Amino acid sequence: MNTLLILIIAIPVIEIYLFIKIGSQIGALTTISLIFFTAFVGVLYARYEGFNTLKSGMSQIIKNELPIYEIVSGAALAFAAFLLILPGFATDTFGLLIIFPPTRKFLLKNVSKNYSKKVKEKQNFIDGEAEDIKEDNDRKI
Repeated sequence: MNTLLILIIAIPVIEIYLFIKIGSQIGALTTISLIFFTAFVGVLYARYEGFNTLKSGMSQIIKNELPIYEIVSGAALAFAAFLLILPGFATDTFGLLIIFPPTRKFLLKNVSKNYSKKVKEKQNFIDGEAEDIKEDNDRKI
């Protein structure tokens, strides 16, 4: 089965389950308030971390270096902000894990390690030799 299809089905089911369980423990109004609070705080912190990433990227550019980590980190922060805007406790938890720099570095390191393994497996090289051939300008056709 397609992984995306499984995620589309599983995430709302998990979120509904968590809403029911947590709502029965702390109350419906508190649960709704907590969802809005985590979204608000998460988006503010994502903005703060985004500006830090932008500042770090600019310093890399000033040093004449390519800010690869900052580009990937910025994309991860945008995804984390999206997860925090979505209502739910599981998406908020995963979004907060992506926002904090130590866990973001850990997650990005593991994803890049797995991606580089897959890329190396797919690369096919053809060994051969090349030879320059000089065309004879005096040759008549």
